[in-house]
Amino acid sequence: MAALSIRDLDDAVRDKLRRRAARHGRSMEAEIRDILTAAVAEDAPATDLFSALTDRFTRLGGVELDLPDRATPPRAARLPE
Repeated sequence: MAALSIRDLDDAVRDKLRRRAARHGRSMEAEIRDILTAAVAEDAPATDLFSALTDRFTRLGGVELDLPDRATPPRAARLPE
């Protein structure tokens, strides 16, 4: 494995990296490694918008809605000819 040193990193960037690592429950080094790995991934599958949103918000949990039964059957739209 290679070692990498980063010089002249702004203190604000370092602080944000430290907070981000804490949110993800890992060390700052592991967080930076994950960021760099994701940044250079060339064969990452392209995701559509729905999949991206689902992946992002799945951890928040779902919502169960009580929808009433329809009182009338659905009807087709009437379009002008």
